[in-house]
Amino acid sequence: MKVYLSGAIEHASDGGRAWRRQLAAFLRGDLGHEVYDPAADEKKCLTEEELRDYRRWKTEAPDRFREVIRKIIAWDLDLIEKETDYVIALWDEASARGGGTAAEITLAHRLGKPVFVLLGMPVREASGWVLAAADEISTTFEELKGQLRERFGPLPGSKSEIRNPKSEIPG
Repeated sequence: MKVYLSGAIEHASDGGRAWRRQLAAFLRGDLGHEVYDPAADEKKCLTEEELRDYRRWKTEAPDRFREVIRKIIAWDLDLIEKETDYVIALWDEASARGGGTAAEITLAHRLGKPVFVLLGMPVREASGWVLAAADEISTTFEELKGQLRERFGPLPGSKSEIRNPKSEIPG
């Protein structure tokens, strides 16, 4: 099984890396799943120049910026469509500021792939679209882990744990 970890990168304080690292350890160790982390794969399909300069191009060269972002969009959506079995998304204020997470959730839902949404905000503030596209909704890492174990079963002898004793969503 291969999972795509969806969530804010552009507007996340740490580029969306910490929660993905923690969850990936559980997914690999306890479930034996392969993980695609788009925050860890900055290069994707970009040239060295694009990787180095595209953020600057957002204001300085909008046409070039749009071209690069369209490459990233195609890369990520192709991975969800062709290479992953399910999606886990962190939906929080940073995700709500961007477009990628909602698009990834929507595509996976449309393709009939399971979507697990981890809410990093009160449910009343979350997008109705995102909530409707989710197969499972959780508010803590522990709840999400339980849903995943129930759906996929633990890997025999697994010992990997998310190191977040309060099971709170990183802010």
